[in-house]
Amino acid sequence: MQLLNATNLSHSFEYPLFSGLDITLNTHESMAIIGTSGSGKSTLLHILSSLLEPKEGQVKLFGKDIYTLKKKELVKMRRYDLGMVFQSHYLFKGFSAYENLEVAAQLSGNEINEEYLKTLKIDNVIHQKVTELSGGQQQRVSIVRVLTKKPKLIFADEPTGNLDKFSSAEVFSLFNEYIKKEEAALVLVTHEETLAMQCDHVYRLSERELIKVK
Repeated sequence: MQLLNATNLSHSFEYPLFSGLDITLNTHESMAIIGTSGSGKSTLLHILSSLLEPKEGQVKLFGKDIYTLKKKELVKMRRYDLGMVFQSHYLFKGFSAYENLEVAAQLSGNEINEEYLKTLKIDNVIHQKVTELSGGQQQRVSIVRVLTKKPKLIFADEPTGNLDKFSSAEVFSLFNEYIKKEEAALVLVTHEETLAMQCDHVYRLSERELIKVK
């Protein structure tokens, strides 16, 4: 099943960041976007995930053109079908890590998967305040929070930026296991090419062109 289709995308602020992009992603597939800092990777991710409307072109998620949807329908899609992992964690600072997960569980009507906590090795700190956790621990909490929603399409912007190589591999393995089990898909922005090459599709954003590497 096709979950994402983007055609003839272009975007510009003071100058074109990219143009003429065509991307397709199906259920159970993962896609990585790599490139140097400032190449437009995060901008492209924001366009694909409904957060930034392109200058030209069309983005379809689950067969729907997201930039023609009514606001209420788009909000519903973001709440139940899309999972977004940002470089900033956006956790509730006054809550414990577990309370952050409980909020996601209540909003989505799902239960917290305790196995995710063990896999990412945060089960022993999950009841601590967010401010007491390291940056890497906070990142792993934010990843579990997203997976708690059981999204059909995950957009992850440098999700392993604060993690060592071993932890990065664990996170990617969890994402991969999730999309296979839950009939979902993953769009990953990363500077880690070794990690990127484990995805089904790999694109390099360079000099305003998206080049298919794999």
